[in-house]
Amino acid sequence: MAPSSPLADKSEAEVRAAERVLMAGTWAITAGAILFSVLTVTPLVESVTPAKWQWTAPILPIVVDAAVVIVIQLDSVISRLGGSGGAWPALLRWMTGCMTLLLNVGNSALHNDWVGVAVHSTAPLLLIVTAEAGLAYRRAISDALAHIQSEKAAAAERHRQEREATAERVREAERRERQEREAAEQKKRADEERVAREASEREEARLREEREHKLALEKERTERAAAERKDAADREEARLRTEREYNLRMERERAERQARVDKEKADREERAAAERRREEREEKERLAALTPQPVGVSPAKPSAAHAVTARVTRPARAVEAVVMDNEFAGMTQSDAERALFELYRAARDANTFADWEDNPLFAPGGEFCGSNLGRRLGRTDAAGRSNVKPKFERWYLESKEQAEEKELAGVS
Repeated sequence: MAPSSPLADKSEAEVRAAERVLMAGTWAITAGAILFSVLTVTPLVESVTPAKWQWTAPILPIVVDAAVVIVIQLDSVISRLGGSGGAWPALLRWMTGCMTLLLNVGNSALHNDWVGVAVHSTAPLLLIVTAEAGLAYRRAISDALAHIQSEKAAAAERHRQEREATAERVREAERRERQEREAAEQKKRADEERVAREASEREEARLREEREHKLALEKERTERAAAERKDAADREEARLRTEREYNLRMERERAERQARVDKEKADREERAAAERRREEREEKERLAALTPQPVGVSPAKPSAAHAVTARVTRPARAVEAVVMDNEFAGMTQSDAERALFELYRAARDANTFADWEDNPLFAPGGEFCGSNLGRRLGRTDAAGRSNVKPKFERWYLESKEQAEEKELAGVS
């Protein structure tokens, strides 16, 4: 908004100072004009007034000048309030001004003194122009003050709005900070609760696993103890049954074994003799074919030193060879089984084959095959295959399990 007058560009203090100067100057001019008017108009009024009423001559200029004072004062107040008195104040202002002018120049004009007219018109004209100019000045000053007040109010409003905006920004920042702090605290509490919950779940899982492991070990020990008792009972029953069978068949099997051994021995000796005879015969024929014989000379009998004997070698084993004939003489059946089982277990422990049954010691014909185990205990081949070897294998597995249990117990 553009200022209404040049005074609007001034500060309020400057405008107030200008208003005071205007007021002082106006009243000084007014006072001088009134005094000059009283002194000038009084003789004129006296000249036209009866002698006994000449003392009233000063009243007229005083009344006229009082009207001038009223007009100037009221115009000042109305101008300060930003209003307008309308046509009547203007009429009063101009009427009093004209009356003052006519009264001041009247005496000079009656005497045709135009210089006096000019001189005596100076104060009234100055008063009239000062009143009009003062009115304009007061209106400009009022507009300037109103403009300054409006600018102050606008500045105060802007300052208030800025303060409110700043306060709102501060409150908004504090609110965001509080929300962020609350969110961080809530997240921290949630993380702490999650960590505590996970730790509790892990602890519960660990305790549950420990309980389950203990229950499983207890169940396994119970089952193993029951199985061991059952196996012990089965072994004892089998042992008693085997002993009874052994006592019943011992003599018959011993006689059969002895007969079989004698027969096998006789067969081996007969086969060895037949082999020697065959080798001697072949050697004779070979020598006879290589050596030319003179006519009438019979071929020489080959010496026994030229006989070739076959020698069979067997690969070394981790288990020492055992004697098949009368191996456990003087032992009871139970002791003989235990002694043979120790040899069987040593051979199983020393096995290096991927499948222990591929080992020649356990293969058919080997020293620890089912048939030979039965023979070495004085029993039949069938008894060795169906009874002795399964029993030895079961004992061996049980001994392995017991060793593993002792090792686990020692570790725990």
